[in-house]
Amino acid sequence: MRTNSAFWKAGHIPTLTSAFLYFDVSFMIWVLLGALGNHIASDFDLSPAQKGLMTAIPLLGGSVLRLVLGSLTDIIGARKTALLGLALTLAPLALGWLWVDSLPKTYLVGLMLGVAGASFAVALPMASRWYPAEHQGLALGIAGAGNSGTVFATLLAPRLAEQFGWHAVFGLAIAPLLVVMAVVFFLAKDAPVTVKPPGLAEYAGLLKQRDTYFFCLFYGVTFGGFVGLASFLPILLRDQYAVSKVHAGDLTTLCVLAGSFLRPFGGLLADKIGGIRMLTALYAIIVALVLAVAQLPGLGVAVGLLFLTMGMLGLGNGSVFQLVPQRFAGHVGVITGIVGAAGGVGGFFLPTALGWFKQVSGSYGHGFGAFAALATLALVTLLVAQRQWVGRWISVGGLVRRPVPVMVEAD
Repeated sequence: MRTNSAFWKAGHIPTLTSAFLYFDVSFMIWVLLGALGNHIASDFDLSPAQKGLMTAIPLLGGSVLRLVLGSLTDIIGARKTALLGLALTLAPLALGWLWVDSLPKTYLVGLMLGVAGASFAVALPMASRWYPAEHQGLALGIAGAGNSGTVFATLLAPRLAEQFGWHAVFGLAIAPLLVVMAVVFFLAKDAPVTVKPPGLAEYAGLLKQRDTYFFCLFYGVTFGGFVGLASFLPILLRDQYAVSKVHAGDLTTLCVLAGSFLRPFGGLLADKIGGIRMLTALYAIIVALVLAVAQLPGLGVAVGLLFLTMGMLGLGNGSVFQLVPQRFAGHVGVITGIVGAAGGVGGFFLPTALGWFKQVSGSYGHGFGAFAALATLALVTLLVAQRQWVGRWISVGGLVRRPVPVMVEAD
């Protein structure tokens, strides 16, 4: 109770609330094409590969723009960057509502929606910079809970599309966006701290490190798998199991809830048993679950397996970011941007692979097999790399031992 009381007095609750709402509405908008995918695919008579690419493009856009908005956050402040991000998000919503009438235009809107996915790089520092080290975990957990916006997209967008048409859903999404913009404008404040923007030398130094690419792979599997499945599941469930468009959204919502709810516990469990142990077990379980999904069992079994898979991916997201600050102490902001961008690339890979393999082979199973192979690569990489990490910055059990300087010679 004392800890909770100290937390509420330590920082700036209006800014923390603003960060959560900004991330929440942005995440909802980021995956909107996936949530509306079945309706758009029906209108444009899309092939499986086109469906996969359509839902994947916003994820790639978010990956690239995270680095841009993250840098702006350090230069002009988190509040101004958040307002800029929200203002820019109005453009793809307006275009989706009033302009899109072909697949190429849909692709363009999807790419522009990436600015909403880049909110991760703004919302988290907006919140965390107000709080001392002992309250960082809770502050980041509250702000990061905004990934629950996916639930609103998958649950509400198909229903609204049935009533008003999918174009109108883009227009309707403008209303909550404007509300959040007003909240950020009137309530959010930049923390009274001096932030030095990272230089190119810092990025270059990190990109020379082998471990940087290892962590990009780890997060590309966990976050990429989570957001990629969240975007593509409505289409997959309808194509494979012939459920209604609304029911496909409901089943996707159920699976997304597992990943969103369990993410904060990934870091907590990693603190208890060791991040390496945690991730090793999770990757092994993910591989087994995804291979089971690849057999394309009946609807009930498939949804159960996907629910568990999303839950494990959510735990994995928290576990990866439990380790990142320990391995890259002193460069957390930059490495978070790089690893976060890699997560978006992983999200682009999964829907694209599922759609392409469906078109080429006639089965989504091969796409899941490709994802299982990627998760296996992450598992093997982790097992090999941790042998060199033990004694440097982790103990034998995978618990944090001591930070290791980042700017060492490239492995």
